[in-house]
Amino acid sequence: MTDAVTQTNVKVVGEAPAMATGSLYQAQSHSLSVLFENAVQQQSQAAVQLPTSTNVGTMQLYTLGPASAGAAATEIGSNGVLSVLADVLALGKALV
Repeated sequence: MTDAVTQTNVKVVGEAPAMATGSLYQAQSHSLSVLFENAVQQQSQAAVQLPTSTNVGTMQLYTLGPASAGAAATEIGSNGVLSVLADVLALGKALV
């Protein structure tokens, strides 16, 4: 009758799968924690950037003068969305 004390390396060989699994679980948990930390940081940055970009766009709209707003309205009215849609429709019919 033998036991782990009298035989060489039986204890080490017997515990190797458990140690390997423990190391694997520890590495996975660390990777997941870093992943979640990065996700929270990205959400935080997006929450800061969205109002900032909205604010910059609003400031640009307020800095437009009446002349440039009138010119844009005239251009849209004369060569605007309806003519572009008509061109797209004509191209679609030509392809079919």
